[in-house]
Amino acid sequence: MNGSVAAPRQLDWRSAVVKLFGSRATLITWDTLVLDRWLWVSKRLPRTGSGQALADVGCGSGAFTIGAALRGYQALGLTFDARDQRAAAERAALCGAGSASFDALDVRYLDSRPDLKGRFEVVLCTETIEHIADDQKLITDLAACLKPGGRLLLTTPYEHYRAITPSDNGPFMLDRTDGWHVRRGYTEARLRELSQTAGLSVDAVSYCSGILSQKITFILRTLARIHPLVGRIAILPLRVFPPLFDRGITNWLRWPYYSICLEARKVSADT
Repeated sequence: MNGSVAAPRQLDWRSAVVKLFGSRATLITWDTLVLDRWLWVSKRLPRTGSGQALADVGCGSGAFTIGAALRGYQALGLTFDARDQRAAAERAALCGAGSASFDALDVRYLDSRPDLKGRFEVVLCTETIEHIADDQKLITDLAACLKPGGRLLLTTPYEHYRAITPSDNGPFMLDRTDGWHVRRGYTEARLRELSQTAGLSVDAVSYCSGILSQKITFILRTLARIHPLVGRIAILPLRVFPPLFDRGITNWLRWPYYSICLEARKVSADT
């Protein structure tokens, strides 16, 4: 042995921010609508001391998986990107989310993992189904992961949103290979149809990310053309307003929300 010691891997800047500010920093991302979705999810995810099993399907860099683990769930995050998986595991460790774990899996092949079938009390799937051509298969596979009586919490773009920037208008093509949206979004009727076919009973359909969040996102995307940090810094003081005022102002103006949100329950063991 030559006595040399490998240098520790340097944290990327996002993980460094998480180390400084804790789990809340995982919600301050490029996508300014992430916090809206977490607020919607967290209201439907009571703290638990019984270690209920939760799967976060399409977890990205793991913010919601970490959040669920800190609320007492045995939380498994699934993402197709091995880099996201590593970053998520690193950030979970920094946040003290010891009951969070992560695995790399393309959600299109969720049914290839029999060990996940009938395992979870809760399944999260946020802003993922719009990327998947065979959406009925995905909903059916999500239902198969649930125990009888288990809950699915799903968010996806609302079909009738107003585009924040031109990219939100597509194009949308089922044969896309770049990982972007294959459809504009969903209506309540379509989500109910998909759920019924998958053996799920719909408890509620609601919405999140109203006009304030959308306009702040517009500012971010516009100023990011100068430099990403310019956009991020500019909107930082504005981010306190949507949780306080977004729903009231959006409803008053009758502005369409950006995301539609589904709460459904598995009704039998046969799904």
